[in-house]
Amino acid sequence: MEKGDGKASDGNLANLITIARILLAPVFIWLVLIDGGQDVTLRWVATVLFVLAIATDGVDGQVARRRNLVTDVGIILDPIADKVLTGGALVSLSIIGELPWWVTIVVLVREIGITVMRFSLLRDRVIPASRGGKLKTVAQSVAISAALAPFAGTAQAMGAPGAVPWIMGADVALMSIAVVLTVVTGIDYLVQAYRHNASSRATGR
Repeated sequence: MEKGDGKASDGNLANLITIARILLAPVFIWLVLIDGGQDVTLRWVATVLFVLAIATDGVDGQVARRRNLVTDVGIILDPIADKVLTGGALVSLSIIGELPWWVTIVVLVREIGITVMRFSLLRDRVIPASRGGKLKTVAQSVAISAALAPFAGTAQAMGAPGAVPWIMGADVALMSIAVVLTVVTGIDYLVQAYRHNASSRATGR
């Protein structure tokens, strides 16, 4: 598919990559839940699939920009893919008792709320991910990858139980950073939307 000057199709390569990322979510969720997260091998496979799905976020973006395939559908689908992946992972971790439900609820409320807000503003404009939003996504990806990865189980299997407290502490620190950024950037999006609405009313739009 060559780069074109006309309007890109919604079914372009970049959007198909994004859809493929979304379809990976139920696979790694099933791998986590199948035995309550106790099988170290399955957890590593689930972690690899999650990291692969998250890492390809940059791939679909590069394809879209380089081949002039950026579409409104792609701009909306891309953050939805991130939310499906991160949301599925968080819910899975909470179900198996490795992540407090309040963390999952806070993140999901923010993510779903901002997504609904974006859809509600589609008639006026498409709100792309901000720099803060992208940083939040990176923080969530790192924290969730660390939480999914069975480092503690692997350390115990290798006869190094002393490493477990350090691993758990690192997981808590990473997740805390991700939650703070999630809340702060969510507030920022709401402020942007309020300012946009206020400006529209002032100009009579």
